[in-house]
Amino acid sequence: MKALAMCFKLALSYAVLLAALTATVQASSGDYAEEFRSCVSLCQSRSCQGSVPVVPLPLALRLTGWTCTDNCKYECMHLITDRAILHNEPVKQYYGKWPFWRFAGMQEPASVLFSILNFVAHASGARKIRTRIPNGHPMKRYYLLFAFVSMNAWVWSSVFHTRDLPSTEKLDYFSAALAILYALYYTAIRLFHLYPTGQDSLTYSHTSSTRTIRVVWTLVCVWAFLAHISYITFLPRFDYSYNMIFNLTIGMAHNLLWVLYSLPSRLSFVRRFRGRPRSYRPPYATMPALFVLLTTAATSLELFDFAPWGRIIDAHSLWHLATVPIAAFWYDFLIKDALDDGWRLSKS
Repeated sequence: MKALAMCFKLALSYAVLLAALTATVQASSGDYAEEFRSCVSLCQSRSCQGSVPVVPLPLALRLTGWTCTDNCKYECMHLITDRAILHNEPVKQYYGKWPFWRFAGMQEPASVLFSILNFVAHASGARKIRTRIPNGHPMKRYYLLFAFVSMNAWVWSSVFHTRDLPSTEKLDYFSAALAILYALYYTAIRLFHLYPTGQDSLTYSHTSSTRTIRVVWTLVCVWAFLAHISYITFLPRFDYSYNMIFNLTIGMAHNLLWVLYSLPSRLSFVRRFRGRPRSYRPPYATMPALFVLLTTAATSLELFDFAPWGRIIDAHSLWHLATVPIAAFWYDFLIKDALDDGWRLSKS
């Protein structure tokens, strides 16, 4: 009962977070204001000949795909923001984003930087997995693939925050969804002992029924991802609320499973190692629960949707910054878990 109550509380917190984030996604923006539209129209008439600027844009803007119209929108956004700050009026969002100072053509330079730091954290994690987990370990390739999928997600995050375009937006969101779904995939493989084993493995071979379940689980996850990206791709407009619900639901399932790993054995049905009794609880077992707590807290930063400090740092960029040490912490746990003697004791 205590385990169910804890899981219910975690699910409830995610539901509250989901509702709040969905409301944020659906918030209105300043690009509908007549002042902004008039400014952009005037700028285009003076600075653009069709889509070509009268005076060539700086090289950094041309390399990152800025058009004359894009530049007019940027200039007008900051002109109106300057005026709002001068008169102590609220700063508005434009096209669903706060006004940021660009740098070298990057629309959100802080988020780009923090995305790169996340990429480095996962690359470091991949290196640790390669060197510290033995080759015969059944989970090594799953953890390595998780690192690569996550690195891919942060590459596209940095690209998207450099230039927010329909193509970069989809690549960012699809890559993030893949990383979240793959995390759930390998978690189920690990906790329900569905990993494949062989003669040289640390653990004994599994039955054909285990292989069948693993194949079915793989197909379910592949189908879920393909269905997700197909649904979003073929819609007339990007469904931000649905995308948020999908990612948070998958993330919640992933986190709930790892909370069960952390719970005292009498409260959890998870058997952490096949070669150990269900009562065995390693000294690092609380690390996944702490990871869930930290991840939830980091995601909650999105609730504090404030105008960016100095037009550089906002809640979203702080969320990206917060996930850097969390990623490093998670790889430390995966390695501790992989090196536990419980794996070797399962060898027959």
